[in-house]
Amino acid sequence: MKVAEAIALASKECESKFVARELMKFHLKVTTNELLLALNDELKKDSAYFTNVKLYKAGVALEYITGSATFMDKEFKVDQNVLIPRFETEILVSKVIDIAKRFENPKICEIGVGSGIISIMLKLNLPKAKIVATDISEKALKIAKFNASKYNLDIKFYHTSLIDGLSENFDIIVSNPPYIKNSYKLDKWVRNEPSLALFGGEKGDEILKQIIALAKDKTKILACEMGYDQKNSLEKELKKNGFSYTFYKDLAGFDRGFVAQRLFL
Repeated sequence: MKVAEAIALASKECESKFVARELMKFHLKVTTNELLLALNDELKKDSAYFTNVKLYKAGVALEYITGSATFMDKEFKVDQNVLIPRFETEILVSKVIDIAKRFENPKICEIGVGSGIISIMLKLNLPKAKIVATDISEKALKIAKFNASKYNLDIKFYHTSLIDGLSENFDIIVSNPPYIKNSYKLDKWVRNEPSLALFGGEKGDEILKQIIALAKDKTKILACEMGYDQKNSLEKELKKNGFSYTFYKDLAGFDRGFVAQRLFL
């Protein structure tokens, strides 16, 4: 079987030509241009390629199969202990970068670091920033540390829940926490991502509310991603805890996050 024939067959199986091509690039360890030159070659070890096709069909995300994900044009290691980066989170990172430039040497804390994409992109864009990051999952922290070391970045990682045990205050706290309600039905690919990083409680906003309550005494600025239907409840929580705030939308027009500032510093 030729490479092109295998891709055509896999495209039908996966219902995605893109996925079939990406799996082939991973299988052959080639770039896009190299794949184009290899389309008429005989496919070696085709069973291994189609094993990955079956994994994808069963609900294992492409990024977990390849062990790699792209975020803001950078490559990151991922596995099933961390969420796959989403484009929406780029909006949050960009907003925090802009805000952090107001501070000469900003102190930033990320709650729930996962694969490390937020903290790493902040450090790459804000080299003078002091960044600490927490996660309740030791396995996630292992991935984040690997990704930070890949880019030779000094980020302090803590294995803890939210900001438990962190005595210092910060200029900015940022988080993309679990915010999906427990009962929400996800597709099979998302169901294979770590539930600890997805589900925020019965209503979905419980962890976000905890972060807001903790942040009022720990930071000047709080920036968080959130669920599309949580604006009203989080607006009340931000008011209650003494924050002024603005909400922002994603590219699809859904409410996706907020940036809040303490009214009394």
